[in-house]
Formats: sequence, C-alpha cells, structure tokens
Amino acid sequence: MNSRPPIVGVIVVAAGSGTRLGADRPKAFVELAGRTILERSLFPIFGMHREAQVVVVAPQDLVVEAGDIAARAAGPAAAAVSVVAGGPSRQQSVAAGLAALTDSIRIVLVHDAARALTPTSVFDGVVAAVAQTGSGIVPGVAVQDTVKRVDGDETVVETVDRSELRSIQTPQAFPRAALDEAYAAADAEHTDDAALFAAAGNTVSVVDGDAASFKITTPWDLRRAEGLIAAQGSGIRTGIGVDVHAYDESAELWLAGLHWPGEPGLAGHSDGDPVSHAVTDALLSAAGLGDIGSVFGTSDPEFSGAHGEVFLRATVSKLLDAGFTIGNVAVQLIGNSPRFSPRRQEAESLLSGLLGAPVSVSATTTDGLGFTGRSEGVCAIATATVMPQYS
Repeated sequence: MNSRPPIVGVIVVAAGSGTRLGADRPKAFVELAGRTILERSLFPIFGMHREAQVVVVAPQDLVVEAGDIAARAAGPAAAAVSVVAGGPSRQQSVAAGLAALTDSIRIVLVHDAARALTPTSVFDGVVAAVAQTGSGIVPGVAVQDTVKRVDGDETVVETVDRSELRSIQTPQAFPRAALDEAYAAADAEHTDDAALFAAAGNTVSVVDGDAASFKITTPWDLRRAEGLIAAQGSGIRTGIGVDVHAYDESAELWLAGLHWPGEPGLAGHSDGDPVSHAVTDALLSAAGLGDIGSVFGTSDPEFSGAHGEVFLRATVSKLLDAGFTIGNVAVQLIGNSPRFSPRRQEAESLLSGLLGAPVSVSATTTDGLGFTGRSEGVCAIATATVMPQYS
C-alpha cells in the first residue's frame, strides 16, 4: 500500500440549494436511482489512478449526513475523505474546501456534485494535464447547436463560429499554489474556478470532457441520468478466475496479499499467490480483457517474484482505462494450510483497499480428497462483477 501522503486533492462542491430541481432538499442529497447524487458523484473519484484527499463541501445542517454518504462511497478509503460546511456562495464554499486540504497537496480538482456521472477517465485526464503543463485545466465538449449573438431586443446580430466554443464541465484542475494565490486575490464573484484562476493572470487550457458529465439541474436532467443508469444496469458483467499452486517448502508463503511467516510457501514465477491471481483472472475475464497469462505473461522477467499487489493494481488500471468499475469480488480458497480464518478480515481489508471495491474471502478443505486434500497445493476460485463507470 502507498504510505506517502497524496499530492492530489479533490473538492466536491455539494452545498448548493438546487432550487431548479424542485426537490424538497439540496440537490446533492436528492436520490438518483437508489443513491444520492452526492454518492454517485464520489464513486468515480475513488477509481482514480492517483490516491487523493477528498473534501466534500456541504450545507452546514447536512455536514453529518454528507459524512455518512462520503464514508459509504469511499468504503475502505474512508480515511481519505472529510466534510466541511460551505459558505453562502459557491466561491466561498470552494475556499472552505481549499482551507481543508493538507500541505502535501500539489494539484487541486474542483468538482460539482451535480455532475454525478462524470467518468473516472476525466478526473485522471485533468490531473495528468496539470502535471504536464503546470497550467489550469478544464474539461470541455464541443458546442453542437448553432449559436447566435442577439441584442437587447432579442434581434439576431450575428452567428458565432461554434468551432471556437466549448461547453465547460468539471472537474477543473489547478496547481495548488497558484489556485491559493488566485483565491486570496479574488475581489469579485466568478462563474467558475477557471475564470477566477484566469483573472489572476494564469493560463487555462481545455481538454476533452465527456457527454456523460452533464450537470443535473432540472427534473428533466434527473430523469435523463436515471435513464442512463438504468440502461447501463443491464451491462453488469461477471467473470470467473481459478488459480492453483503447488507447495514449495523453500519458498515464502504469500496468500491473499499477505505474508505468512513460518508457513510452507507456494511455487510460482511470481509470489505464487493463488488468491490474487484468481482475482486478477476474474476481473480481466469480466471486462473481456483476457487473462493473467496473456496480459502479464507467465514468464515475463518483469514479474519474477512480483507480489499479488502488483497484478491487482495493474488490473484496476486496465479496467478503468477500458471504462469499467469493479462491483465486488468473492474468493473461495481451498487447501489444508495455512489456517486462514484468523487473518480473513486482514486479507479482505487489504484486497478491498487495493481494488476499491468489496472483497470477501472464504476458505474450506476437501476432507482429504484430491490434490488439495493430500496437501500438495492450494486452489483459489474467484468471481467478480464489473460495470460501466457510471452504472
């Protein structure tokens, strides 16, 4: 696990009233297909390549509820999330989020919770662009409609060249130091953080956004989002992975991502961890991306002695690049040793943290039957579900 403090901070603005939605509570706390808009807006963040500090900015009277929602969305990464009360304006709310970031943060993303279906790839893209350019980065999509400029009487004055226009989305990303300075110098309200950043003399560039990142503002938008989620719900995919390794008394035992001192080890080109390998196969299978042998190679020197963590992290990255998030994973471990139950919770916590999704591991024996019953080796069978990123 990465013990270094994160350099990326994500401020999720959820403090607005959302009056145009016509709901009886602030927009971020309205239900969207069985979950709050806020919870759905947080899911993609925990699929990012880089670990991040996440700060949710909520209305004062909903800070506790927002904390519960954020913890549920974060799962094993709950320690990375905090909630602060917002101010009377969006700009003041973002400032409150900035003040809550730790000193380690170097890149800041500001995201509207109302853009609940924004894919993880957009978050990763703006982070990479800031790291490469050092400027402010905003995601945007081309304007599809013909745009007219009108005068005060609504008379058309001219047709605007739409090739020069972009509809700007969030998350918007900035170098931390420059954004702090821009907020400290701001003496007027701006329509978004990029405008405030540019007003301080900084450069802002546009990268590709995503059509799914539309802002939920009206009841029509909410229904549209529900329809997209419902349409993708049938796209849940399941994969199965099986892995077997023989005992090797000369090897160290690594099992379910954990080191087991004093136990007989397992033979293998890498660390011989059948649980991690079966999970890798199940995830790749569910996403239609091949198997551990075809993706990583069974004899590649790069993976000689590699621990299961290496394969799992790389698999998560490949799934995200392919547009999938992980639903859950279940593993059945079959073998006579080691005695697994005392470390089950530790293993599940580790694997869940690596995958950013719930992992359950159970263990059994075969009552003396077969190669596992004869203590010749260990078998692991894993099942996994994956789904499109905004399901």
